[in-house]
Amino acid sequence: MGANYFLFTFFFPLFLLAFSCIRPVCGNAEVRALMEIKSALDPESKKLSSWTSDGDPCSGSFLGVICNEHHKVANISLQSKGLTGKLSPAIAELKCLSGLYLHYNSLTGEIPKELGSLTELNELYLNDNNLSGTIPPELGSMASLQVLDLSSNQLTGSIPTEIEFLKKLSVLELQYNRLTGEIPVNLGILGTLKKLYLGFNQLSGPIPLKLAAAPQLEVLEVQNNTLSGVVPPALRRLNGKFNYESNPGLCGTGFTSLRVCTAWDNVNVDQVGSDVPDSNNNGVPKDVPGAAHISQLHCNQTRCSKSSKFPQAIIVASVITVTVTLVVAVVFGIFRRRRLKQKVGNTSDASDDRLSTDQAKEIYKRSPSPLLTVEYSNRWDPMTPEKSCNSMYNDFLNGFKFNLEEVESATQHFTDLNLLGRSNFSAVYKGILKDGSMVAVKSISVTSCKSEETEFMEGLSLLTSLKHENLVKLRGFCCSKGRGECFLIYDFASKGNLSQYLDVEVNSNHVLDWSKRVSIIKGIAKGLGYLHSSEPNKPSMVHRNISVEKVLLDQQFTPLIVDCGLLKLLADDVVYSALKVSAALGYMAPEYITTGRFTEKSDVYAFGVIILQVLSGKGLLDCSMRLAAESCNFENFIDPNLKGTFSVSEATMLTKLAVSCTLEDPDSRPSMVLVNEELNRSTGG
Repeated sequence: MGANYFLFTFFFPLFLLAFSCIRPVCGNAEVRALMEIKSALDPESKKLSSWTSDGDPCSGSFLGVICNEHHKVANISLQSKGLTGKLSPAIAELKCLSGLYLHYNSLTGEIPKELGSLTELNELYLNDNNLSGTIPPELGSMASLQVLDLSSNQLTGSIPTEIEFLKKLSVLELQYNRLTGEIPVNLGILGTLKKLYLGFNQLSGPIPLKLAAAPQLEVLEVQNNTLSGVVPPALRRLNGKFNYESNPGLCGTGFTSLRVCTAWDNVNVDQVGSDVPDSNNNGVPKDVPGAAHISQLHCNQTRCSKSSKFPQAIIVASVITVTVTLVVAVVFGIFRRRRLKQKVGNTSDASDDRLSTDQAKEIYKRSPSPLLTVEYSNRWDPMTPEKSCNSMYNDFLNGFKFNLEEVESATQHFTDLNLLGRSNFSAVYKGILKDGSMVAVKSISVTSCKSEETEFMEGLSLLTSLKHENLVKLRGFCCSKGRGECFLIYDFASKGNLSQYLDVEVNSNHVLDWSKRVSIIKGIAKGLGYLHSSEPNKPSMVHRNISVEKVLLDQQFTPLIVDCGLLKLLADDVVYSALKVSAALGYMAPEYITTGRFTEKSDVYAFGVIILQVLSGKGLLDCSMRLAAESCNFENFIDPNLKGTFSVSEATMLTKLAVSCTLEDPDSRPSMVLVNEELNRSTGG
């Protein structure tokens, strides 16, 4: 008994001391990791100045950092922040990280292999940077990964076969890189794979049969590579969502614009080790020499000799090759002549033939196919006059259609000097039309849009029907099949978006006075109320993605909601990606997270969050601020930059309104009709 008592009294205090240190040590470890990450991502400390070594990452003070319920870093959302550094291996220290969003920056260097240890990571977005080197095979250890987007970088080497170990992977985007080698043969064993984008690389070899047989595969894009061999017939089920253009070595039957296979194609298939099985002697055993393959395929059940058929096959193949080359040259020459005639006074400009990124231009230069710039996508093109459109859209097209020359002229050919910002699916440029009016041009890749022309046109029709003083006016649109982009032309809002007026320094000229804040909140409410209402020429609709980034301000600080109805133009995976980012920033109502459904009350919830942001002047809200708002403790809630200059009665009303809008139960939240009534009653219209 004495010995046990001695051990207890000796070790128990040590145990308590150790236990009490666990949480601070873990917290300090994450802070240290974040500071290393900051140093690498933002070497000049211009973009991540809010990340400080003595701060709390979970307090809301760290830009783009979101924590989970266990006080651990769960999300880092720093897309489009102008970061110019590198990705630090220290990211691997954030063991609970589930989302990493660093796309649309200017990051350089290699992808750290240490990322492979992030077994809780669901989504990794590193696209649209300047990353180089190879794809680390260690990424195959990320057991929870569902989305991997490394597109639009300068990655080289082959696609690591370890990717096949990502059992939960749903979307893989590697397009617009410099990848070589073959498509991994076992990539198709990923039973969860839905979207695969490998276009605009230098991949070679065949399309694996296992990939074609992937049970959930919905989209496969391999355009502009050097793939060869027979396209698996199973890919016919993808219809227009299988893009194989500008791969001269591919052949097959049942695919639009794909040439019929010849004997030589079958030899190539066998020589690269195709896994095509034999079936009733229509397949060829791999151990038979190439010449025997040809004679067997073309002389089976006939009396022709091997020696006579092999030269004959070569002659036929040569004739076909020469014929196709001549036809292509004639078509391309006619196309160029027509383009030059259309560009009177600007004969050197072939802008409709250019692709939408610098990498695409490089691929064009080295592409073996002269048809690349004529048509590299087999998707719809609503700008083509000969396309049969529903007559209900004819007037709509004529009234809102811009041509590409107008758009390019307005934006000075999309110079970076006019770039206003990027999202995960679009870029926005400032422009000046010929009449001198300022516009904002939103560029969207066709691959991000709905693939069905009718659905896309219905979405555009809806966008043009929206007319309200608190919605950004859509001037028109332009779609270019040659560039693979669609452009939406809006009125320009000179004061930027609302997020630029949050988290500002004391005495900054971006500090909004109280009257402007109240006016902005009321304007947003009116705009959302209009969206939710039903009118003869406009159905009621839900914005679904409202945030401070989606509220622009004109010269008079009138709030203008942007992207209303835009999600109706976009492909499902792009919408999902956009909404995941909004969810990480706190705008998504609880019912969306549990059910995946949106209602008008979902917009009301996001509107409540915006009220709290505008009143507090903070982009990220934490629990302490929510508690202060609920108790109307303005000292710890209202933006200190106001220096006490605000109406207590209006602040009380707006704070209570924000709290009611963000209640967990959607039925307990007010409608936008009631919200507007309350605002008009309490603020005098």
